Amino acid sequence: MTEPETHRRTIRSFVRREGRMTTGQKKAYESLWPQYGLDPEQKLTANHAPFTQAAPVVVEIGFGMGDSLAQQAIVQPHTNFIGIEVHRPGVGHLLSLIAKHELDNIRIYCADAVEVLKHCIPDNSLDSVQIFFPDPWPKKRHHKRRLVQSPMVNLITSKLKAGGTLHLATDWENYAEHMLEVLSTCTDLENTSPNGLFVERPTSRPLTKFESRGKRLGHGVWDLVFRKKP
Repeated sequence: MTEPETHRRTIRSFVRREGRMTTGQKKAYESLWPQYGLDPEQKLTANHAPFTQAAPVVVEIGFGMGDSLAQQAIVQPHTNFIGIEVHRPGVGHLLSLIAKHELDNIRIYCADAVEVLKHCIPDNSLDSVQIFFPDPWPKKRHHKRRLVQSPMVNLITSKLKAGGTLHLATDWENYAEHMLEVLSTCTDLENTSPNGLFVERPTSRPLTKFESRGKRLGHGVWDLVFRKKP
């Protein structure tokens, strides 16, 4: 018997783990959200609204506390960044960084990335999508909860321009291998790695304190950059 439509399992990009916001995060959220926050009804348009400049558009899914995204916006002022995150303390922290560095090239969705991609982002409109250090769900029985799965990759690919890139990074080798397998099965993507495996960290991805500490301890980090075929 076919499962009723209302009970079918749908893709979700997150498991909500809401923490308490600090006073500073809450203040930034309340005062700056009207200027930099995007509601799910607000869509990216052909004339680059809601940004004030016409520029390449990069989407980061799950930006955490937003430090890396803010750093990218600082060093790439002529690129527009859209951050998607459901963790409100992280959104509040990023908003405080936006104010501190007077950034006008970041906008934020505090919503499920799948819904944002489906309903707010036009097809063939993005220059890049990046997912850095998503939850690895290391236990095998939880692997189905991992964000990087074929349906999600296919959805992201549909939003990329021809030649646009999907950049993933993880510090879990098993997840890196899983990511490589999933991306390699997408016929609309091609691996930019000369050996068909992983790439050195692109300079566009900031090196975090956590990553630097891990490297000193001998921990690996794996980057994948795949390009949408013409």
